[in-house]
Amino acid sequence: MSEIVPPLLALRDADKRFAKPLDAGARLGQLFGAKRSAEVVHAVDQVTLEIHPGEVVGLVGESGCGKSTLGRMAAGLHALSSGTRSWKGTDLAALNAAQRRQQQLAIQMIFQDPYASLNPRMRIHDIVGEAPLAHRMVAAAQQKEYVEALLQRVGLDLALARRFPHQFSGGQRARIGIARALAVNPELLVCDEAVAALDVSIQAQVLNLFIKLRDELNLTYLFISHDLGVVRHISDRVLIMYLGRIVESSPTAELFARPNHPYTVALLAAAPKLEVKKIEFYPVKGEIPSPLHPPSGCHFHPRCPHAMPRCSIEQPLLQEIAPQHFSACHLNDES
Repeated sequence: MSEIVPPLLALRDADKRFAKPLDAGARLGQLFGAKRSAEVVHAVDQVTLEIHPGEVVGLVGESGCGKSTLGRMAAGLHALSSGTRSWKGTDLAALNAAQRRQQQLAIQMIFQDPYASLNPRMRIHDIVGEAPLAHRMVAAAQQKEYVEALLQRVGLDLALARRFPHQFSGGQRARIGIARALAVNPELLVCDEAVAALDVSIQAQVLNLFIKLRDELNLTYLFISHDLGVVRHISDRVLIMYLGRIVESSPTAELFARPNHPYTVALLAAAPKLEVKKIEFYPVKGEIPSPLHPPSGCHFHPRCPHAMPRCSIEQPLLQEIAPQHFSACHLNDES
């Protein structure tokens, strides 16, 4: 009997809320009877997520839905307000600081704006080589050779290692960000809109680099994007996120062929298509609600054309509607 391999990374009922405390004026007003309370943003709401070794998981949603926050929670940059985060079956919160720091090296993040995430006062050699030296993965005498191998792997000229970030193009900076993430030998990369700011031709080159690195280094990706074409090209499985919740999860081919949740259907209908005939786009109607005051029940019900009375009261559960295809919609119960 084969042994069950635990997921590489697992989030269970992960929740993230950002609270803005009252300022001095508001606290003073409370003393005189003013009804003021701290503002709380419900960024991620009870999300359960598993990422298995070698898998590319795409995470899609509108701006403000919480996908970048979820990515930072997966990478360990944001602490969970509640829920658990596990690495290879081990709860990271149960480890001591030294053990958690060591495990954390296996999860690295690539940011949307590589220029903003690169220290403008450091040369590329030092940016890429700083972490492996600090974590004693390489000796100081081997740092130069180690960095040159990384730059060569991501397609950068070794003669550029002494330059500063402002001396590179956007595509080159993206490659520098990838090299920096690879410098500590990670197993999982969280890519937050990693190709969104690039020209189409450069975007294709960087995507092909991600695929090449996955095969060469046996990497696993959580790939966050708003571009459905990119997600369809690179992902094995796609998660659709709306206002802090996962509303649909499915293998890529199944999701694009048979979307179930009304929000997923609306997203795919609004995606540009290369067709000769005139195309009419169907955007999702209405604005995404404020995470300060999310709607009750199903968060999508104020914008859903199929909303029923129960949708505003009862939160739908993410349930399996086909093999490995999950959706959170009350329409599945009705049918």
